[in-house]
Amino acid sequence: MPSPHLAPAGPLHRPLRWGILVAIFGSLWLSGCTIPMDPRKDQPFQERASITDRPATRPTRSISSFSDSLVCMDHMLRDAQQPTTLITSKQIPDYSGRVAVASKDMVITALSQMSRLSNAFRFVDYEVDIARQDTVQNLTTILLNNNQIQLQRPALYISGAVSFADQNVINNRFDTGLSGPRIDLGYSQSRNATIIGLEMHLGDFRTRTLIPGLDSANEVIVGSGGQGVDLAGRIGTYGVQFNVGRDYTQGAGSAMRTLVDLATIELVGKWARVPYWQCLTLEQNHPDFQRQLRDWYDEGSASVRIQLVTRSLISRGYLAAGASPASPPSSSSLSEPNPQLRAALARFQADNGMVVTGVVDFPTYERALRHFVDLAADGTLARIGWSSTHAEPVQPKPEATDQPTKPVATSALMYGAPAAERTLNMQIENVLLDRTAFEVGEQIFLSATVSRASFLQCYLADATGTVMRLLPNQANTVGWVSANQAVRIPDWMSPNPGFVMDAASPGREGVACFATDEDSTAKLPDDLRGPALKAIQGIRTLEKINEAFAKAWGSTGYTGNAVYWNVVPRRTPTATSAAPAPRK
Repeated sequence: MPSPHLAPAGPLHRPLRWGILVAIFGSLWLSGCTIPMDPRKDQPFQERASITDRPATRPTRSISSFSDSLVCMDHMLRDAQQPTTLITSKQIPDYSGRVAVASKDMVITALSQMSRLSNAFRFVDYEVDIARQDTVQNLTTILLNNNQIQLQRPALYISGAVSFADQNVINNRFDTGLSGPRIDLGYSQSRNATIIGLEMHLGDFRTRTLIPGLDSANEVIVGSGGQGVDLAGRIGTYGVQFNVGRDYTQGAGSAMRTLVDLATIELVGKWARVPYWQCLTLEQNHPDFQRQLRDWYDEGSASVRIQLVTRSLISRGYLAAGASPASPPSSSSLSEPNPQLRAALARFQADNGMVVTGVVDFPTYERALRHFVDLAADGTLARIGWSSTHAEPVQPKPEATDQPTKPVATSALMYGAPAAERTLNMQIENVLLDRTAFEVGEQIFLSATVSRASFLQCYLADATGTVMRLLPNQANTVGWVSANQAVRIPDWMSPNPGFVMDAASPGREGVACFATDEDSTAKLPDDLRGPALKAIQGIRTLEKINEAFAKAWGSTGYTGNAVYWNVVPRRTPTATSAAPAPRK
């Protein structure tokens, strides 16, 4: 008889053993849950939190389809010699409750971009909001009550509102499916469109009346859409499910900036009576402009993009050409950003109001090549003189002779052309423009504008033969200025301008400014390197300053310009009415 200890385990013993094992593992698992976790074991994982919290992409400047139109308006107001006007704006409320954006601040930005060169507008920022009192409002109220602050009355004000936001005006849906014994397949697609409307008006602040005809009422369409595929099936005894989809939604922020920029251009253009419609017909206003440039950006390699941007910088004067346009520099010197190219990119990005990165990203690519794009005969956007796959200039196709020549509204530059000479524009900015004579003691205001980023120095010569340097000075020690941005002489918008320029003695006075690519102080004679706003010994005319710059930089190494005016004696006030009768 076999021993009972060697008998095989019966079927009743197996469930008992599995139950014991499950009970043991369950007790261990429960005991593990009651023990606190040790955070030290997660230290390598937690150390990446601060890095993960950082944005993965560089910030870019917020623009609209009319950003170039704002720059165009700035130049147009400058050419029209529009004097500086004080303006303010009411809040731009959203009565629809669906477009919660800072519309008033967008108006301020649009007015600022139209005043970089022309100084056409100064925004009076004063508003009392009982619900949201901040430090500036509280201090303003306190100082006004104590007569320690002076507010200038605006001449104009902007009023408006988001008039409507009609959601899902058009809505299209499509769903289909297929079902079988071992597979299920589904497809869905949806599209819809929303219309946002903006009303803006321009009013006279003195009378608080809206000026008839100075209004703008525009609307824009924003859309959204999506596609999705669902797949489910069975393989043997297992089930498989698969889902994929893609969606897009056009936000209300970009749409509102487009409407605000357009409305501001229309209101200012009608009020100033300038041909503002010329600024609304630029190729850059095409709604597909940036998308098309993005497609061209993706077509080329990184080295081709750098070469394209480099050639554009050469044409704009930001970078010296290594060879003639017919024989461009070798690709080895242009295949990767070098310190010289990074410095040129930084200056170009700063001049165009971009986030300065010093690298060739899409915003830089778009800004560098946007002026070499035109509308083709079929209404599509076409490259002019360049290709997205190589950096060599491309000869444009000859146009038919029977077609009228289309005026170039964006730029006179051509891709691959040599750099144009730098320009330095100066003009008198007093309220009465085109003045050439001032009385003794009368203040004089000037402005200087360069076509590309430069180092600027300005000198004053009065009627007595005293010559002194105005810029740079102790209040403005940096001589670098951005392109197409007026430098005010003196800076009448600064609380500490550094100096005040008055007509001193009867005779002829003038101011001359000189722009160079580098800091010119070290190359100038010792007499010109003295402190600012002090008489320069041995020099009595601005022509001598010009000769010193020509000797230090050569005739082509600098750009100079001057503006002169006459100073006349102060007129003696004459009695306009008889003396009043003595009071009885």
